[in-house]
Amino acid sequence: MKPIAIAIHGGAGTILKSTMTPEKEVHYLNALDTAISVAYEILLEGGTSLEAVEAAVMELEDSPFFNAGKGSVFTNLGKHEMDASIMEGRNQKAGSVAGIRNVRNPVQLARAVMEESEYVMLCADGAEEFARRMHIGFEEDAYFFDQHRYDQWIEIRDSEKTMLDHAAKKFGTVGAVALDCHGDLAAATSTGGMTNKRFGRIGDSPVIGAGTYANNKTCAVSCTGHGEYFMRAVVAYDISCLMEYKGLTLKQACDFVVFDKLKKSGGEGGLIALDAAGNIELVFNSEGMYRGWKTSDDDYGIKIYGE
Repeated sequence: MKPIAIAIHGGAGTILKSTMTPEKEVHYLNALDTAISVAYEILLEGGTSLEAVEAAVMELEDSPFFNAGKGSVFTNLGKHEMDASIMEGRNQKAGSVAGIRNVRNPVQLARAVMEESEYVMLCADGAEEFARRMHIGFEEDAYFFDQHRYDQWIEIRDSEKTMLDHAAKKFGTVGAVALDCHGDLAAATSTGGMTNKRFGRIGDSPVIGAGTYANNKTCAVSCTGHGEYFMRAVVAYDISCLMEYKGLTLKQACDFVVFDKLKKSGGEGGLIALDAAGNIELVFNSEGMYRGWKTSDDDYGIKIYGE
């Protein structure tokens, strides 16, 4: 049997054991484990990498503990604006949505854009109209309400400040990369953005090549970090390029981009990446990153903090 593998992340940043309650830690670990298990079962039964990353991200979107879907933070106007993208490595087809509201699972809509439209990226009202035509699920505002996130927004809504996420400094994004038994790679990313963000700000998560990329020749990548830096560096595609054009291994490419290129520019965050041989990298230059992985070689793990 050819190798199969799945890796996921739930955001990176200042994530310290000293500031984490035991109860919250259990919630995070359980949520990551569930997403890994659901996606791996799809791969084990012969499903596609695209199905696996969509399922993993949907599980994380349905959790209030991650800044995506149900757990999305509040904008300056007290709304929830979500972004997501998905890409398959076999032929580089991709779909993306930005600035959407009330869609339960943005990654599901991103896949619909990829498969059911002639476009790659849709935004705001137009994306929501397309979602209704595709019978994608919507939820009322109350579904996305979280008291802690609301309190954080209230604290800074009359200022020019933005807050990255519910931790002191956490880049709230979820994502997944997968390799299926057909040898195909896929990647997906979803986010609720920044607390108190203004003017329809969009980060790297829905930008193909910045926050998400997949190519069977090289790798699949999903990023989490300060989006402006990741967009300027075209991080996900840069890793693929370093492998394709310079012959770097997955580890070499990820280490260079995250620890050298990004760090020199002031960019903080991390990424998960997977190559066609099933090698996994979970790399970050911050204190921690919610992450998990499982492979057909019985390699399994779930971690939160830095080593």
